[in-house]
Amino acid sequence: MRPHIIIRYIGIVLLFNALFLFISLLISIVQKDSALMPLAYSTILTTLLGLFPIVYVPATGNIDNKEGLVIVTLGWVLSCLIGTLPYILWGGGFTFTNAWFESVSGYTTTGSTIIMDIEALPQSLLFWRASTHWIGGIGIITFMLAVLPHLGKAGMILSRMELSALSMNNFHFRTRQILKILLLVYAGLTFLETIALVLCDMSVFDALTHSFATIATGGFSTRNLSIAYYQSPAIEIVIMVFMLLSGIHFGLLFLFFTGKSFRILLSSIVKFYVLAMAAGILVVTYKIHGTFYTGWVDSLRYAAFQVLSVGTSTGFATTDTSAWPYLTQLILIFFTLQCACAGSTSGGIKTDRILLFFMTLKKRIVQLQHPAAVVAVKIDGKPVDSDMVESSLQYVLLYLIIVFTSSMLLAALGVDSMTAFSASAATMGNVGPGFGMVGSMSNFSQIPDIGKWILSADMLLGRLEIYGLILLMGLKFWK
Repeated sequence: MRPHIIIRYIGIVLLFNALFLFISLLISIVQKDSALMPLAYSTILTTLLGLFPIVYVPATGNIDNKEGLVIVTLGWVLSCLIGTLPYILWGGGFTFTNAWFESVSGYTTTGSTIIMDIEALPQSLLFWRASTHWIGGIGIITFMLAVLPHLGKAGMILSRMELSALSMNNFHFRTRQILKILLLVYAGLTFLETIALVLCDMSVFDALTHSFATIATGGFSTRNLSIAYYQSPAIEIVIMVFMLLSGIHFGLLFLFFTGKSFRILLSSIVKFYVLAMAAGILVVTYKIHGTFYTGWVDSLRYAAFQVLSVGTSTGFATTDTSAWPYLTQLILIFFTLQCACAGSTSGGIKTDRILLFFMTLKKRIVQLQHPAAVVAVKIDGKPVDSDMVESSLQYVLLYLIIVFTSSMLLAALGVDSMTAFSASAATMGNVGPGFGMVGSMSNFSQIPDIGKWILSADMLLGRLEIYGLILLMGLKFWK
């Protein structure tokens, strides 16, 4: 590997972070708030760290797969590290551990927080916090590749490392076109939701930051009570619509909204995603009606928002689900593990892999009934490559092993079992809230510091889909 080339590309990543730090600084200057100097120092330092390798290392478009993996993985880790600077310099109870947890939660679009009083933060710092969601939602490497001039082989390798093979399904374009489509859909949805929320009487600042969080399926709110603060059915409906859209493969959304294809209506993955959500909403509505909410409309309103929020890994809340019946909590935990579609900004195992699991199970049952039969796993009438099926099933198993291992480690630190498991599942799935001490109206401040580092690792593993971070930590990888 060539360290200088890796450092050059990571420098470019840091400059994209510096851009959003600079915007946050401008807000601080206008507001004349307490985050002015912390953001100024953070912007200057990040800009310098990004500029030096670009100035002193010659450009190249020729990198190999190993270098690409290091650039992507270290790009994410160093972005999270840079993201701690405004918090630490601002103070307000931010230890390095808490700042790291908040930064990782932002970039990985998890939305878990350790902040007791969110509304005490200045607007500029709240904007930076929301920006980490928006940068991480589509991926900092994707931003870089979509905006920069043609990078040749380097662009192809970096995009392959950033975007999983599963998420590349339903894209029939060249790499650079795919990246531009992702950015166009991402920015377009953000703009439309911002306008819609402003029309629902939300302030422009809140509308923009909540749109950042919704389209990135992140969940950071500017309010202590999250969306419950607004007590507005109109705002909730807008956010629900955009949460649902943000959980669908961006390639299918692009083809649908441009009128080039209506495959989104025929996709078995999208159907499974929507029907699973609908079934979850109906069951939860039935269970909370009469005990928590007297009317069916209110029951449907709160059930739909919570199921969609967890099922898309967004993590907003309009009520405290920790008080709900156990069955509804189990349903929400299922959606915490599954989440939405590959090719979206959602986290979790992904609907695609869950559907593949059921299709593989169906194949096995048919083969047991008809041993001589040749049965292929098909989705939308097309056979799925056996390597894709195998890697998907391995991913599901490894994912669950990590969740249970993290749960046991948290339990060993004295965390109760419901909190330990739901916190591990929520951070691994980049969902945000869990149950118990980390419920939808609580936060992660009570988790021991070692536990916060464990959960931060879960967030990164979930966002990078496990293998990238594991390979980087292997000794053989560096030989």
